[in-house]
Amino acid sequence: MFIPIMAEAHTRPQSTPPSQERLNHSPAASTKQDTCTYHLVRVSRNRKTGPIPVTTTSANSCPPSCSFKGNGCYAESGPLAIHWRSVSEGQRGRSFDELLEEIATLRRHALWRHNQAGDLTPETPGVIDSRKLTRLAMANRGRRGFTYTHYPPTPENQAAIHHANRLGFTVNLSAETLVQADAYADLGIAPVVVVLPQSTTKPIRTPAGRQVIVCPASTGNSDCLNCGICQQRDRAAIVGFPAHGAGAERVQAIFFKGRSS
Repeated sequence: MFIPIMAEAHTRPQSTPPSQERLNHSPAASTKQDTCTYHLVRVSRNRKTGPIPVTTTSANSCPPSCSFKGNGCYAESGPLAIHWRSVSEGQRGRSFDELLEEIATLRRHALWRHNQAGDLTPETPGVIDSRKLTRLAMANRGRRGFTYTHYPPTPENQAAIHHANRLGFTVNLSAETLVQADAYADLGIAPVVVVLPQSTTKPIRTPAGRQVIVCPASTGNSDCLNCGICQQRDRAAIVGFPAHGAGAERVQAIFFKGRSS
């Protein structure tokens, strides 16, 4: 799953004023009822992540604009799909406040991945709930959490993502094509990842000359626990993920369509 919409505004967002930042840390700051469900496993059995804490968020967290939604999303097939469906239906998982309590009890400096399936909590369709994202980043303090978002980097979403990264919670912008990866990198607000064709095993370059390294877990050379590059907020390289899963060919088709346009 990767972000399908390119940002129209490429300006760096302004820092959140101190008074607003204090408001964002308050549990009562968000007045809308959260309809998402969150599940955390403290020791993942996923071969690619390795034995690290991993969360899953219900499918209603995903932005409606995602091109891979129902069209190749890896989390919609295989064993992960069964688990994700249970979380999405409320059979597994807990509330956002309970998720924060669990994250705050993870050991210091622990590497953990947010959302092996699902995305950041929305305030409205297509808009990240900036207050909840700030609270998540604060719960992560002293730990090495990271995630990927498919939300379009509109000015409003840019500000939320940039602020979370400044607080130490790494939010990667996910791109569908190399051209889009360049556009996201130009924003300067967050590290970038991109989908790649299935057969990609070696580093490549974007049209603007940026290096794209292939995720070591995708090639079987490492796992998240022993790599951790996606948690590095200030990295220059873009991380590429070869299309995988039952919908890999549909995901790959979107990549090639974007390259030829």
